[in-house]
Amino acid sequence: MDFNVKKLASGAGVFFTRAVQFTEEKLGQAEKTELDPHLENLITRADSTKNWTEKILRQTEVLLQPNPMDHTGARIEEFIYDKLDKKLPSRMTNPELLGQYMLEAANDFGPGTPYGSTLITVGEYQKRLGGAERELLQTSAATFLTPLRNFLEGDWRTISKERRLMENRRLDLDICKARLKKAKQAEAKAAAAPDFQETRPRNYVLSASASAAEHELRVAQTEFDRQAEVTRLLLEGISSTHLNHLRCLQDFAEAQATYYAQCHHYMQELQRELNKCANAASTPHPTAAVCPDPVSSAFLSGPSSPGATVSSSSSQRPSTLAMEQTQLPVTGTRKAKVLYDYDAHDASELSLLADELITVHTVPGMDPDWLIGERGNQKGKVPVTYLELLS
Repeated sequence: MDFNVKKLASGAGVFFTRAVQFTEEKLGQAEKTELDPHLENLITRADSTKNWTEKILRQTEVLLQPNPMDHTGARIEEFIYDKLDKKLPSRMTNPELLGQYMLEAANDFGPGTPYGSTLITVGEYQKRLGGAERELLQTSAATFLTPLRNFLEGDWRTISKERRLMENRRLDLDICKARLKKAKQAEAKAAAAPDFQETRPRNYVLSASASAAEHELRVAQTEFDRQAEVTRLLLEGISSTHLNHLRCLQDFAEAQATYYAQCHHYMQELQRELNKCANAASTPHPTAAVCPDPVSSAFLSGPSSPGATVSSSSSQRPSTLAMEQTQLPVTGTRKAKVLYDYDAHDASELSLLADELITVHTVPGMDPDWLIGERGNQKGKVPVTYLELLS
């Protein structure tokens, strides 16, 4: 093993000298070379980019995986596979796991029973929701999380390394400036002494020392300028990083939009299935209506109504409206105010716009969760939970 004691000692000496210079600067006992204002702005911007990228990355991971240390040991598993440089195996999401439990429970209770058949229906849709969530996780990891993580673990490490090297070059430059200043002060003091002629050999040594200090200063200045330019070029690349992260952010938002659209579609289908189940259970055998209540349409319409919030009073509105609806005469009509936008799913339904007024009425044998709405010459079924019936 080649162990160079002189090189080690030299390195330790340089480190100690830099530490002394840095400490004296902090205490105000030594002069410090100020960086170019443009370079200072680039450093500030880079630090801000790094800090916010870390926060966004961590919070996005929390959003996509709220409970990383669950029974699956998700984060630990990801860490192990990442260190082994192997692909993480696909695992079930929480909705998929819930759907699986529902299907197993249905088999235990009896698929032919009302409760068992409804468990099968809801379980299948939970598995579909889980599949959509898994696609969101995979897409977000590939298009958003990975680029942010690559910046922090790749580009930023390079920038940090070059910045540390630039700071060392600056400390070396200021050390050389201090040495030259002391050498010139000593030379001037010796030249002003009364016994100048008698101390000429000593003055010659001081002059040579000042010349050597000037040479070291020129070398240190050249190295500092070169390293400052390298660091500046790397920091200016932060603008390209912002553009790349902008594209990644757009991809992430698109993945979220696709995911929520799929969830909305699945929940609407599930609502229709549960409506059919409720009607089938209540019509022939009123006492055997064991199917769960349909999912509230007001809940599904939440994202399409900006600023709308679901409160305890609004959560009770569907049942209140349903009671009002059952009190309507078969042939009577009344006005209704539309609460949320609604897009018709087929030709039998009527699309609605929030805050508009329409005329509604019932027909014999119609599903109590629906009314017949009229707007001019347009006519079709409308969900009662989207309406506020006016007296």
